[in-house]
Amino acid sequence: MSRSIMLVDDEDKLRNILSKVLTKEGYKVLAVGNGHQTLELYPSFTPDLMILDYKMPGMTGIELMNKIKESNPNQTFLFLTAFGNVSLAVEAIKEGAYDFIEKPFDNDRLLHTIHKALENNELKIKITTLKKQLFEKSAFDNIIGNSFKIQQVFSQVNKVAETNATVLLTGESGVGKELVAKAIHNTSFKKNGTFIAVNCGAIPIHLMESEFFGYEKGAFTDAKESKPGLFELANGGTLFLDEVAELTLEAQVKLLRVLEEKKIFRLGGKKTIPVDMRIISATNRNIEEKVKDGSFRLDLLYRLNLFTITIPPLRERKDDIPLLVDYFITKHNGTLNLKISNISKEAIETLMNYSWPGNIRDLENALQSAMILCCEGVITNAHLPSRVKGYVQLNEQNDLSYITPTILGKKEISPELEKEIITDALIKCKHHKSTTAKLLNISRKTLFNKMKKYNL
Repeated sequence: MSRSIMLVDDEDKLRNILSKVLTKEGYKVLAVGNGHQTLELYPSFTPDLMILDYKMPGMTGIELMNKIKESNPNQTFLFLTAFGNVSLAVEAIKEGAYDFIEKPFDNDRLLHTIHKALENNELKIKITTLKKQLFEKSAFDNIIGNSFKIQQVFSQVNKVAETNATVLLTGESGVGKELVAKAIHNTSFKKNGTFIAVNCGAIPIHLMESEFFGYEKGAFTDAKESKPGLFELANGGTLFLDEVAELTLEAQVKLLRVLEEKKIFRLGGKKTIPVDMRIISATNRNIEEKVKDGSFRLDLLYRLNLFTITIPPLRERKDDIPLLVDYFITKHNGTLNLKISNISKEAIETLMNYSWPGNIRDLENALQSAMILCCEGVITNAHLPSRVKGYVQLNEQNDLSYITPTILGKKEISPELEKEIITDALIKCKHHKSTTAKLLNISRKTLFNKMKKYNL
């Protein structure tokens, strides 16, 4: 494909000669006589290289270059300048031109300079593309999968990230909605801003306004000093509203006003504070049903879901399970100080045959449990939680001696995982409390306390 050049010079004779020379060399050339005409044509003809005369009536070459760069900062420029005007050419280079050519010039030098400028332009494009690919790869590092459905999610993220549209993420609990929200933020033009995540269902109703809007000192009894709210903290970045369907109707009205006006007042404050952040929302509820029953505002839903991404449950992307298992083994060998080298083919098949109602979070917990039981070497079916195996093969191996007295209650262990380990041990020991406690390497009293805690 021939490369394109836009030639801008007010001298008709020089413009015609250069056009013929460049066309003969195989370039696609558009010759223009002044800056204003160039600006009219530029949107429909974006060349690989622009050659500008420095002095032109109505608009200088540098003024034209700066206007072009407002819409396309990556455009490459060469300048033509009269003999003796080197200082003007240097000024053009400082403003962003690649190089300059003094008049009169010989064709060989002209063509050589054009060739170098185009080579440099291609190199810049390659570097920009590689940087983008590298950044996109890092942005998706924590979202594991090669299945068609997760690749669709990646594609949607890449498309919407380049806009400022609000995004609504839908999907079951545990599918990774916050990871997708972070990927959108990290590939967007707001990536240098702050990513703030908030669980709307976890904020007490009486604290909702102060958490979102902040407050001034003395706004209420305990307001000893001023505090910015979530809207301010996310200014210039992204605010992720997880479980947005749990917002009260009063909070929904206030959120809608912020989205429309892009400004807030702190509690007790008198001045408006402008805010500019991207809103990404998520829900595992049927939000359309909540609109129908009157518990969610339709006008707010329209504002929040300019673009919707539905994240598939794990049971619909089971081909990704082996990749996820490898990822979690590597991750938790570090967090749990274990030495798991692999997982057996039979164990992978068992994981693939399970429905995973809790999705990826469920898989991660189950795998952590298996890793703790295995401790080192290869995870087999005997190490998998009983619920995953469908409560078969429970007596294949009653050896939980790898569990140390400190493994239960360790901060890296989630309550769900601790409950799962204890439940599995109770089943293996046929609910004999002393045997179970011995198996888990904990006292009977500790076992009873944990059983009470988890209602076992």
